[in-house]
Amino acid sequence: MSQPTSRTAEIRKIAKAGDGKAEQLLAELLRDLFRIEARNVAINHDQYSLNSLNGFFETEDGAFFFKFHQEEGEEAMSGEYYRADILARAGLPVDQPLLMSVLPGEQILVYRRRTDPRFSDVLRALDLKDDAAARGRAVEAERRLSEAVLKVYLATLHTVGAREVAAEPIHRLFYERLVDPSAASYPGGRMASFYVGKGFAFPNLTLDWETLSRCRFVVNGIEYSDSIGALFDAAHERLNPARLADAGGVVAHGDAHNANVWYEERDGGAHLSFFDPAFAGENIPALLAEVKTTFHNILAHPLWLYDPAMAAGRYKASAVLDGTLLRVTTDFAPSPVRRALLDVKAEALWRPLLSELKARGMLPADWRRVIRLGLFLCPTLVMNLRAGITTHNAVSSLIGFSVAVMAGSEPVAGEDWISRFIDTIDPDNG
Repeated sequence: MSQPTSRTAEIRKIAKAGDGKAEQLLAELLRDLFRIEARNVAINHDQYSLNSLNGFFETEDGAFFFKFHQEEGEEAMSGEYYRADILARAGLPVDQPLLMSVLPGEQILVYRRRTDPRFSDVLRALDLKDDAAARGRAVEAERRLSEAVLKVYLATLHTVGAREVAAEPIHRLFYERLVDPSAASYPGGRMASFYVGKGFAFPNLTLDWETLSRCRFVVNGIEYSDSIGALFDAAHERLNPARLADAGGVVAHGDAHNANVWYEERDGGAHLSFFDPAFAGENIPALLAEVKTTFHNILAHPLWLYDPAMAAGRYKASAVLDGTLLRVTTDFAPSPVRRALLDVKAEALWRPLLSELKARGMLPADWRRVIRLGLFLCPTLVMNLRAGITTHNAVSSLIGFSVAVMAGSEPVAGEDWISRFIDTIDPDNG
């Protein structure tokens, strides 16, 4: 039986051409779904829209903002996107859509247009030019949001069954990108299409998948325990939804990267609010709930994931193959605002959450592994990190795989900025 087509997938595909056809199809979709006549439809082409599309349109009732997230095979998947009411009922600051469709392949949200910047744009400006006062406002806004999110996590933390966990759409961001959606075969999905059997071009070095997947990385002298292939294998085993009920479930946004967060300055401070809750849920695994936020808002910056051309102009990276070790040298480092955000995320959210899990007897012995594997999948499966395929180049590709390994694997000896973060959130460390 043939699967139904996805109109959002088609719009997202042809929008890259910039010839106006996607805007026309989008206006037709809005008319069919909501009986509105959209004019002056404009699609944004920004670096954060890796798996989504957003933009603006007008009607006789004013100006509006639209956004949709679209996954491969979405029209054949079970589950439901866009449950903003879950977050609002839990007390989280979330911008409620005026119009919403959750039809498979036609899932889209419509909001009243706002002039506030996204938090991602505010932070990118601070990456490029630090401003201590602006940084302080941004970091304090993040602290307040993290405290609000933690309050909801602790209030909604509950035991869950494997079936409840498996029904959550958040797995489309992790496990379901590792497997073929029709047969759940591994390796499949994005992992197979992005990497298996492919070539990898780094500065002055080209490797095939068989070689790269078996290499262990040594980044700036720090050797890591796991190869890329071993990390993918471990993620396939441990992040299977059937195995993620052991730490309980919480109400969460699930995909709160900062391009899904409004930044509003008022009353002498800054305030943050969510939108686009495509993966919100009531039974999201507690150890997975904050993983996307942590990686995409902090570890993915500055520049290398979303602005790879700029990263190549700002940073250096080189690699030498030494037997089964890939020795990487790079001057990439997090900016002051990202370091501050990581400290806030550790202090205001991760550590108290893990402490509560431990106090309730719900913290798995391998919690570090679970978090690290989730962090590892964030950059490797959100887009193709191979140079020359999408927007990545040899330098940004090497930085990207290095950061992914640093996030996913424990160092053999010594420490790095990610391992220090993991140690900081450990409830057993006094």
